[in-house]
Amino acid sequence: MIKDKKELLSKKEALQVINLLEKEYGEKTTSLNYKTDWQLLFATILSAQCTDKKVNKITRILFKKYPSVRAMANANKEELIKIIKPTGYYNSKAKYLIESSKLLVEKYNSKIPQTIKELIKLPGVGRKTANIVLNYAHKIQEGIAVDTHVKRLSYWIGFTKNKNPEKIEKDLMTLFDKTFWGEINSLLVTHGRKICTAKKPKCKECIINKICLSAFKIGCSK
Repeated sequence: MIKDKKELLSKKEALQVINLLEKEYGEKTTSLNYKTDWQLLFATILSAQCTDKKVNKITRILFKKYPSVRAMANANKEELIKIIKPTGYYNSKAKYLIESSKLLVEKYNSKIPQTIKELIKLPGVGRKTANIVLNYAHKIQEGIAVDTHVKRLSYWIGFTKNKNPEKIEKDLMTLFDKTFWGEINSLLVTHGRKICTAKKPKCKECIINKICLSAFKIGCSK
């Protein structure tokens, strides 16, 4: 149990957290449904400010109507909006899907680039989306995907003092050996959904409450 008033966990303590979460949840992957890397890319773009469950319902229809990157590049925006509207921000998302597809067709022969540097050139794609595609579709770890769960838990647990996603990613990449980068997102997302929720974290049920700095501060580690 942590007994001092430190602001951040040590590398040893941080690794204990990941090991406990890995033991609890096992090997995890994204909850988005996909068969190809481009499907994962588009599903991740649609998942912004939307639940994965809702996105999965939409992509069942979406990928049937647009079965390839080229088909998406030639999509009629208004028809596309009708399908993706429930995901929210549908005007921007439709624009991103079509423009990204066109760029993929024109510059990459409909193939998904396998570096963050190239992926973030696509409209609507930031480091989080790029990391998710590389990690889950290709097992490539260039970085760590920082979504809302990873951002919240990294701060609460004591991995970082930053709240900016890019700074958090850098802190996590420094804190953990590269061999762990691929599982950090899925473990924190799963824990964030099941236990460490944004509105009411279940600290007393939490398997890391003897290490987590927030749990210690509010007395749940006892």
